[in-house]
Amino acid sequence: MLDTTEAPVFPMQRDVARCPFDPPAPLAEWRREGALRRVRIWDGSEPWLVTRHEDIRAVLSHPTISADTDNPGYPHSSAAIKARRARAKTFFQMDGPEHDDPRRILARDFTAKRMQALRDRIQQIVDSLIDELLAGPKPVDLVEAFALPVPSLMICELLGVPYTDHDLFQRLSKVFVAKTSSPEQTTAAAEELIGFIAGLVDAKSADPGDDVLSRLAVEQLNPGLMTREEVARMGLLLLTAGHETSANMIALGTAALLGRPDQVELLRTSEDPALLAGAVEELLRYLTIVHSGLRRVATQDMEIAGTIIRQGEGVILSLDSGNRDTSAFPGDTAEGPDALDITRQARHHLAFGFGVHQCLGQQLARVELQVVFGTLFRRIPTLALAEPLDEVAFKHDMSIYGVHRLMVTW
Repeated sequence: MLDTTEAPVFPMQRDVARCPFDPPAPLAEWRREGALRRVRIWDGSEPWLVTRHEDIRAVLSHPTISADTDNPGYPHSSAAIKARRARAKTFFQMDGPEHDDPRRILARDFTAKRMQALRDRIQQIVDSLIDELLAGPKPVDLVEAFALPVPSLMICELLGVPYTDHDLFQRLSKVFVAKTSSPEQTTAAAEELIGFIAGLVDAKSADPGDDVLSRLAVEQLNPGLMTREEVARMGLLLLTAGHETSANMIALGTAALLGRPDQVELLRTSEDPALLAGAVEELLRYLTIVHSGLRRVATQDMEIAGTIIRQGEGVILSLDSGNRDTSAFPGDTAEGPDALDITRQARHHLAFGFGVHQCLGQQLARVELQVVFGTLFRRIPTLALAEPLDEVAFKHDMSIYGVHRLMVTW
């Protein structure tokens, strides 16, 4: 008998009234069922949705899965994102040497050792911003006053981008991730940001400093190993990803923790750096701000969880669902992985992806979040939301989850 059941639309809405930090409820049901299923996305196509932790890892490590957005059947998140990637495709949307070689060039700048060496500088930034918070009026928007400046200042210093230009790149980054942006708007934003970074690269090519863009200009552009456009696109990726994701994690993580005073007290009073590091991993797992899934396409037939994915069929990896999988994250309470538990061993989460394309800047993000959450509640022990949680404006309209504003007081 022919199956005429219409594929459900993806992504679906979260149940904010129940819990704004939880993934949409259908994902849990589909995960329990175990099988892959077809979903319908914006362009009418029906890629496969993968919801289990084990299956997501299997897909992301499979030799015939592709991140190349030019491959037929790739399930783009929207018309706007498809247009932006056509104009500003980066090595993260490529496979093989096109991905591996640029990643290798950057890897030395983002090793765990180098990022740990930045801890004191990140601490200075965090303390300075908290000083300004405590000296200023309240309530205050934690996003604008703290969550956004911390990673923005740090990525600017690393790349060699003047922080005085933060309004420009933050504005353009919002265009990239807003679901309401049109293809024309995202293309124009990409053009403007590439032009801005290319201008910096030109200046650094002639007068280099001690920063990543200068090194790329001297070692890659000047000898002719990379073009000006290629270096600028690389800079675009690092600049936008380097502040947007961490900023959302800081604000969203603060909102989640403020609803769990027992967890805050553990963070505030513990002297164990391992607990702090574990807390950050748990927050990354619990919140999973990449909430529209990682997108891939099969280049050959492949089998996952008993399902044959044919060549040219799109695949969406639901990271937020995989990070709530009880088989990967058992818990001591009835809520299991749906509970925020900073003592949980969660380092195997999928928040940074998995396999060869996992987030290049994950070590920087970890150190930033460790400093932030290890400092914020110690310095401001009475920190509290200044508005009910159900009045907080969550970013349902963005491809990266977070909050538009978080009013806090103390």
